[in-house]
Amino acid sequence: MVETARALARQALRSRILDAARARLTEEGPAQLSLRAVARDVGMVSSAVYRYFPSRDDLLTALLVQDYDELGDAVERADGGHERTDVGGRWIAACRAVRTWSLAHPGDFALLYGSPVPGYAAPQETVEPATRVTQVLVRIAVDAMADRPVPPSPVSPAPAAVGGVVAPALAYVRSRGITDDAPAEAVMRTIMAWTTLFGAVSFELFGHTVGVVADHAEYFDRLVERLAADIGFSAIGGVTTAPPLR
Repeated sequence: MVETARALARQALRSRILDAARARLTEEGPAQLSLRAVARDVGMVSSAVYRYFPSRDDLLTALLVQDYDELGDAVERADGGHERTDVGGRWIAACRAVRTWSLAHPGDFALLYGSPVPGYAAPQETVEPATRVTQVLVRIAVDAMADRPVPPSPVSPAPAAVGGVVAPALAYVRSRGITDDAPAEAVMRTIMAWTTLFGAVSFELFGHTVGVVADHAEYFDRLVERLAADIGFSAIGGVTTAPPLR
């Protein structure tokens, strides 16, 4: 169906509003986002902006969906640039894509993974976009498990206990058709890797590793390698075709 000129104009103006709001995220942070301020930035009266976003919460939701999808696109493209069997290369590329996008969009990262915005609760429509990165990481880990056992953990409790802890994640993996028999221990390790990955990016963005880490890119690569090893596969040497790590 061909869009009308009016629909295209509305879409373009909506994009301008979102772009202005993203700039505000970087300058002031998510909690300070104001529809009136965004309206001034695009040269509109606030009542006109309300026709596109009836409330600040509607604007925040649109930003969340857009940002999650943009990050998801970047990570999926990075993963797709490698053969499926090259789990090491895929892992490195996907993790680097997370860091690259986040450093380029610090305000958006703060909205997605920073402190909750007071008075705002993300609606259901943000959930699916929010899981896109996680699905990539899980699929890589599942493919890595296809031909190698998950090494036992010297500290983890019995598999049944681990399965209880990560039961929602196991159900999620099955519901997405990723796998029906993922080992609970592997899922636990993937969740740990996921949270560590975003924690490392958060610490870098918010300055917590200043004076601690000399080269953040190299530190991140070393971290990514070790997270893969903990899950049970190699992201270095002959398994990966990613560029040599510094």
